[in-house]
Amino acid sequence: MMTQETLLARLSELGISGRTVSHPPVYTVEEAKAHRDDLPGGHTKNLFLKDKKGRMFLVTADEDRDIDLKSLRDKLGCKPLSFASAERLMTYLGVEPGSVTPLAVVNDSEGAVTMALDRSLLAHPWINVHPLVNTATTALVPADLVRFLEICGHPPLMIDF
Repeated sequence: MMTQETLLARLSELGISGRTVSHPPVYTVEEAKAHRDDLPGGHTKNLFLKDKKGRMFLVTADEDRDIDLKSLRDKLGCKPLSFASAERLMTYLGVEPGSVTPLAVVNDSEGAVTMALDRSLLAHPWINVHPLVNTATTALVPADLVRFLEICGHPPLMIDF
């Protein structure tokens, strides 16, 4: 499993430049909002979900987006959705609750997790995500985030909420 340091090094190797800032640990969108003085762009919330058949989904949406799981399951074409356990999160994405990020698909070498991305995030000049830990935020150009997801074998499903 990658660490923040190895992830940032991998991004650099791929020619993906971002800006990473450290901050106190944050576990909710509200806590994150208190620590973003100089972080312009779109900010995210991330849901790690599983359906009734055990398929896993990582959904990254605009932080202020209301997400109805029943409506989301229709968009994803799956059975009823529920939140996956912390153990499953660590097993498949190598992160703890509070640190969920689209960048964590780098740790899913088996391709077990389907990545879904809120299309509205692409309109921002920057998308702010955690670099595998909830004590830092990394700002990436949307095209670079999508390219990274594709390189990791997780081309995102683009969702219009």
